[in-house]
Amino acid sequence: MDHNGLIDEKCESRLYVGNLDLRITEATLIKMFSPFGKIVAEDFLWHTRGPKRGEPRGFAFIQFSSKEEAKLAKEKMNGKLACGRPLVVRLASEKYLEEPSEKFAKAVGESNKLSFAGSSSGQMSRGAKIAAIKNKLKDMEEESRGAKKQKQVDSISCT
Repeated sequence: MDHNGLIDEKCESRLYVGNLDLRITEATLIKMFSPFGKIVAEDFLWHTRGPKRGEPRGFAFIQFSSKEEAKLAKEKMNGKLACGRPLVVRLASEKYLEEPSEKFAKAVGESNKLSFAGSSSGQMSRGAKIAAIKNKLKDMEEESRGAKKQKQVDSISCT
């Protein structure tokens, strides 16, 4: 296997785990994901400076021994409640917004049109940025309402 193939394999078996409650520890995270395969590495991120120094940043990366294990863990754990919060689990190589809502995409598209017409630098206008953020927040609230309706049986306790 060439060097590029090795990098691709590593990216496909590495998961991003976000929206972690601050009470979740590294040990808890490993315990939650170990049923899906062999964990070969785990990066739990901490604030390194400022007033939150030493506190968890709310996300981590988990490296499985194979991409199949990573995909299984992603399927089973994405959206699962942990300490009352739905986990965001995706392959580390995936983009942040895989499928942005139509409203958000439309707002961003319109704001880009406005900004290109209104400025030579190509940046969004303030009003367009605000509109895009408001639309995104609305969509997030709708998604949150759907996540809260999940059965409590599927949730993971923090105790």
